[in-house]
Amino acid sequence: MDLLSLCKYCLNKQGSREDYPFGDDVLVIKVASKMFALIPQDEHQLTISLKCDPFIAESLREQHASITPGYHLNKSHWNTILIDGSIPEQELFKMIDHSYELVFKGLKKTEKDAIVQQ
Repeated sequence: MDLLSLCKYCLNKQGSREDYPFGDDVLVIKVASKMFALIPQDEHQLTISLKCDPFIAESLREQHASITPGYHLNKSHWNTILIDGSIPEQELFKMIDHSYELVFKGLKKTEKDAIVQQ
């Protein structure tokens, strides 16, 4: 998987948009006002940080050496995934979906309604 495919998948989520609140080198993908994916763009290795249920996050870290606690994020609720081919694309897409769904569920009702009506 490459950077373009990863970004495209995230940005195809309903109501998602890109932002650069931490500078030009970290793409933050948000739904409404909340981030669900962070993709550093100046790294030698492609990574993505995703929100995750704490129990699932720990389990994924135990299963995959390429998944570590979120870099500069709440380590209980975020994972950073090294995109090195060790995780199948479909599994990575499920992790992105899970992150999006967690964040979407936490939005205010007005934010959810605005997204659903798009």
